[in-house]
Amino acid sequence: QVQLVESGGGLVQPGGSLRLSCAASGSIFSINTMGWYRQAPGKERELVATITTGGTTNYADSVKGRFTISRDNAKNTVYLQMNSLKLEDTAVYYCNVRKRVASGATWWNPTYWGQGTQVTVSS
Repeated sequence: QVQLVESGGGLVQPGGSLRLSCAASGSIFSINTMGWYRQAPGKERELVATITTGGTTNYADSVKGRFTISRDNAKNTVYLQMNSLKLEDTAVYYCNVRKRVASGATWWNPTYWGQGTQVTVSS
């Protein structure tokens, strides 16, 4: 089992910045992709950003140019630097970790979730 602990959430004014971090522990072997998702009140959980072991990133269109995802493989930690925050960024942000495990001739990709950290953007 993989345990994910998020931190860095809080209250910030529009245009402000916040940095989230997520540290993975436990059975951390074969971790491949790490990322962040968010869920706003009354909405579905959506992808924010992902990053592979090699450093390839992917962002939701709504956060491109404002958010930056990074990771420290040695520490099994993923970060999300959020700048120019908007009201619509308000949500619970969840850390996500996906493994890539060999299973016979194919692959198994177990996924793990953190408990979430609240980010509130308000004036």
